[in-house]
This record gives sequence, C-alpha cells and structure tokens, in this order.
Amino acid sequence: MLVASAALLTMSTAAPALADGKPGKDDDQPKPPAKMSTVGGARLGEAGTQVKLKAGAPVLPKELTGRSWIVSNAETGEVLAAHNAHWRLPPASTLKMLFADTVLPKFPKTQKHKVAPSDMAGIGAGSSMVGIKENETYSVHDLWLGVFLRSGNDAVHVLSAMNDGVPKTVTDMQKHAEELQALDTHVVTPDGYDEKGQVSSAYDLSLFARSGLQKKDFREYCATATAQFPGETKKIEKGEDKGKTKRESFGIQNTNKLLTGGEGVTPYKGIAGVKNGYTSNAGNTFTGVAERDGKVLLVTVMNPSSTEAHAVYKETARLFDWGFQAAGKVDPVGQLVAPKGAATGGAGKGAPGGGGGSTDGAENAAHSSDDGGNGMGVAFAVAGGVLAVLAAGAFVIRRRLPLPGQAGRRERQG
Repeated sequence: MLVASAALLTMSTAAPALADGKPGKDDDQPKPPAKMSTVGGARLGEAGTQVKLKAGAPVLPKELTGRSWIVSNAETGEVLAAHNAHWRLPPASTLKMLFADTVLPKFPKTQKHKVAPSDMAGIGAGSSMVGIKENETYSVHDLWLGVFLRSGNDAVHVLSAMNDGVPKTVTDMQKHAEELQALDTHVVTPDGYDEKGQVSSAYDLSLFARSGLQKKDFREYCATATAQFPGETKKIEKGEDKGKTKRESFGIQNTNKLLTGGEGVTPYKGIAGVKNGYTSNAGNTFTGVAERDGKVLLVTVMNPSSTEAHAVYKETARLFDWGFQAAGKVDPVGQLVAPKGAATGGAGKGAPGGGGGSTDGAENAAHSSDDGGNGMGVAFAVAGGVLAVLAAGAFVIRRRLPLPGQAGRRERQG
C-alpha cells in the first residue's frame, strides 16, 4: 500500500515529460523540438507526454503512437493531457476546419454558384473530390456538404473562387489563425494538400474545431453522416421526355469513420464531428468532438505510426474513453486560449469566439453573475434524437451536444 501510494503521489504531482520514441526501435523516427510554443501553458511547450494524474485517475492508454495528440474540455478549454501538443506537422485535410471557420460565414447557404473552369484550376493531383462538374450550378449548402463529408478539394476551390480566389482565401485563413492565437499554423493551401511549409499542430487544430463549433452550420455539416449531392445535367435520350435535360443526385457519406463506422471501426457513442485527413506527407490526422454525461471533449491525433488499421480513429477513441473517465481526476496541464478579441472582451481565458464571422454563442449563452467572467457556458444544445431532412431525402443526426459559448453557466435546451 505504501508503494502504491507513493506511485500515485509521484504521478499526481508532476508527471515527467516522456521521450518521444522508444530507444532501439524507432530512433530513425522524427523527433519533436525540445522546446516548442508555450501558448496555453509552459508544459504544452515541452516534448513528450504531459499529464497530471490525481489519486484514482485512470492511466493513459498504452496503445498511443501519434506523433502529437491532445485531449481537452471543449467547454472550459482545459487540456487534460497532451503529447507534443505544439509540434508543427503537416495537417492534411484537418486544415479544412480553419477553411470552414474562416469562409463559411461569408455566404448564405441558399446562394447559387455556376462553376467556371477557372474555379477548378490548381487542384492537386490525387486530391479527394466530391465530383463537382464545370458549368453546373451548386448551392453553397451543396458545396459545404462536399467539403465536410467527402473532404472535396474541388468544393474547397470553388468556395475559394467565390471568396475572390485561393491567394485571398489563404491570406484570410492565416489572419484568422492568428486571431485565434493558433501560432503554429502556416497556411499555404486552403484544402490541406501537401505543400512545402504548410504546418499546424494538434493544439491549433483543437482551436479551429472549438471556434468552428460555435457556428450552427459548422456543427450541422460536421455531424452529417450521409447526404445527396447534385450530379451532372444530362439529356434524356429516350421516352416522352427525350431531348429534355435531367439532373440526378448521388449519395455521399462522411469519411469520418468514428461518425459512420465501417472497415473495422465502430461509430463512437456521442461523436458529433469534426474532421479527418490524410496525405502521404502528413499521414492520418483527426480532430473529433464527443459528448458523454454532460461532458464535451475535443481530441486531436496526428500521424500515428501504428500498423493497426485505422489507427487514428482507434487511438482517438481510446483518448476519448480515457478523457471521460479522467474528467475531474486530473489537474489540467494547459489551456485552449481564447481568440485575441475574446481575451480582451471579458469572455474568460478559455472562451472561444471573436474573429472569422458570426457565431451563435451570444444568442444562446446565459450569463452567470458568479463566475467573474471566467466561467464557460453552453452556447447551444443540438436537439437529441431529431432527424433533420437535408436536400433530396438525406438526413443529419442532430445529436444533443452542449458546446462552448461566450461566457456563463450551463443552460440545458430541449
């Protein structure tokens, strides 16, 4: 008992930073810088695993091979545990969270756009595509379904063209990243396609998700499992309508396997997004948000080295399980910081908001008189169990998901 107590005390006071990699096995693997950014707290700038377990806290899972990962409370912003949180790595399509958080508020979902050939210029070879056709008309709603469900770089480029072009969009994204204090991020492409110098971090990706989740449309799109997408307009060759044109649609499914399941991955209970990614340079990357027993967690995992099939999802699920069990049994090792505007506006040290378009936090957060401006409240609760019809008979599961607001106390909504 004395030995066990001493061990628990050691872990609860200051868990050491663990070296990245196992001597003799993966010395050839890239190593994180010894010192990284300290945005959100000094410990987040240290290499290795950072966690402060209290008595009774579960230990971290053993099967974790991500070069970088982070588990945080989406409402308070407290970081429960992290591993090389500020290591600047290629983000792949998880960078689309920043793209959406930046561009989504600029166009109403009902707006229509006819795709010009120039809109599709510059899409990288081998890109994931939703199947947009030149000279066809799409609604903004259609385009965002293409971005979130199929990670379509073609949809990203069309929306960027609507936003006055890729260079302007990249500039807007970089500016918004800086407003969010996501200082590990350097944007080169709006879609996350591999380009020299394009990097982000598990910490920054969590900031993007937390900011994006303030927006109702962002929440809806990232939680959509399946939808119908407009196809190509074709001439009818036979029958009484011969010579007329017809445009059918085709089904698309979200590539986030913790949402949809498949190929040996079980859908995660309480998952509600956010975004996955893969390139040969970045490996697999993923940021997810999930709710259980009134707690909302964000987990980001970047580039697992495991040979386990779909390791990024399985390691994310393990970290979610640990985080829900560890809530209240660990001391935070850092904080997801507020955007610059929110930090000066009394929203609390961990509150998201500000910059990058409208949110609905201000409309839904109930202000508390006893939190001194530092408490976090719930901006919006997605109605549980309701099926909302999207275009052409597709559905989105509107999970009950409390999300962070500008300030205040938890407010349950039906």
